[in-house]
Amino acid sequence: MEQFPIALFVVIFLGVILLSSAIKILREYERGVIFRLGRLINVKGPGLILLIPVVDKMVKVSLRTVVLDVPPQDIITNDNVSVKVNAVVYFRVLEPEKAIVAVENFLAATSQISQTTLRSVCGQSELDDLLSQREKINQKLQQIIDAQTEPWGVKVSNVEVKQIDLPQEMQRAMAKQAEAERERRSKVIAAEGEFQASQRLADAAKILADQPSALTLRYLQTLREIATENNSTTIFPVPIDLLKPFLKNGGS
Repeated sequence: MEQFPIALFVVIFLGVILLSSAIKILREYERGVIFRLGRLINVKGPGLILLIPVVDKMVKVSLRTVVLDVPPQDIITNDNVSVKVNAVVYFRVLEPEKAIVAVENFLAATSQISQTTLRSVCGQSELDDLLSQREKINQKLQQIIDAQTEPWGVKVSNVEVKQIDLPQEMQRAMAKQAEAERERRSKVIAAEGEFQASQRLADAAKILADQPSALTLRYLQTLREIATENNSTTIFPVPIDLLKPFLKNGGS
């Protein structure tokens, strides 16, 4: 009689274990790849999943987008410049059964493919292209990596080059080049300003030469400005030629 409760307890305990191994609950973003005696039979989820204890095995796969940080890679560009480039890869599993069966570890495999592709694509580009055409390089990386991970049921949606580290001597050379370019632009702008000013002065000289009365008015305006700025008496010689138009008008 005393052994009966113990046996009942053991049976209940084993039943709980079997029941817990037979019932699985998957979240909305999870899928379960079911293997029965080692053979792939189905992909189930989300919700409540019933398995045959001991016979069925389930591998959970997340369908959410994974953000993979690609570590810095030492790269020699096409124009023989040594740089370090890192990137970030956005991908998600579209076909869980392929992600489990076709590759041993799709996360590690995608990471390795991303690193080798980053070195290959950046090594075929020149430094100026890496710095100025980053969007084009991102698209090329996305297309190549996505084509290689497609057999694993993995979709690469986006690849972004995060940072390009240049050697110190290259940074100094680029800073000098940028400074020289800014100086060249400032000289060009100053020269264009001088050219436009000289054109305006030439046009004004032609107008004053064609109309002597305009020159006379300009002369008198200069006298007025001098008298306004200086309180002392200013003696300013007036050429007689400037007064001829007024003398003629007065004589008539």
